Amino acid sequence: MKTTIEIADDLAKTAKEHAARHDLTLRALIERGLRMAIRADSGAGKFRLREASVSGIGLQEQFRGADWAKIRDSIYEGRGD
Repeated sequence: MKTTIEIADDLAKTAKEHAARHDLTLRALIERGLRMAIRADSGAGKFRLREASVSGIGLQEQFRGADWAKIRDSIYEGRGD
């Protein structure tokens, strides 16, 4: 489909230079950009954290209910400064 669009002169210049550097046509660059924008707006490719739970019963008894300072101090216990 042919269509006419108006874009800022500086953006058009930068786009043409980018396309030339990457051996693309301006049309290919514009189509690529539109596809990326549509994909991003549609939610496709949103980050999903994979399930990485491990079996076990949680913290060791001595650390249940402990604050971070106690846990951190235990991690570094015995290390020289």
